Amino acid sequence: MAMLYSHPSRMAAYNTWANARLYDAATALTDFERKRDVKAYFTSLHGTLNHLLTADRIWLKRLTGEGEAPARLDTVLFEQFSELREAREVEDKRLMDYAATVKPEQLETILEYVNTRGEAKALPLGVVLTHLFNHQTHHRGQATHILRQLGVAEPPSLDLLYFALPTA
Repeated sequence: MAMLYSHPSRMAAYNTWANARLYDAATALTDFERKRDVKAYFTSLHGTLNHLLTADRIWLKRLTGEGEAPARLDTVLFEQFSELREAREVEDKRLMDYAATVKPEQLETILEYVNTRGEAKALPLGVVLTHLFNHQTHHRGQATHILRQLGVAEPPSLDLLYFALPTA
């Protein structure tokens, strides 16, 4: 039987699924390979994964008023891959829990926040959540490319359709 999701809950579930697949693929690499400078926007696979966690912590702090919010988007929160993965799983659960509370009528509510440059901003909650999930997808695409550069022959497909399609 298919599980019914609100759009934010579906995207949070997809996000959790895709992150788990990405981290599973990254275990094929050594620590040196994950941290190797491949000229990515955040230098390496490790830097990219740290950036995703950093950004989610910033947004969840803005959305819930709870948790850590690093001051910089290039903050390396964890040097050890195992600790980074554990923190990613905790953050994905936080995001799932938050998304489960969002009601459709709240999506047009304006969220006021201060960005990492200290600028005051205001956007509808639905736009913020769409950005949060789109941002993850964007950088997971970069991470998949990095995996290929580092010799992972066939990184897992992270397309939403593979998450949404029923399995046999």
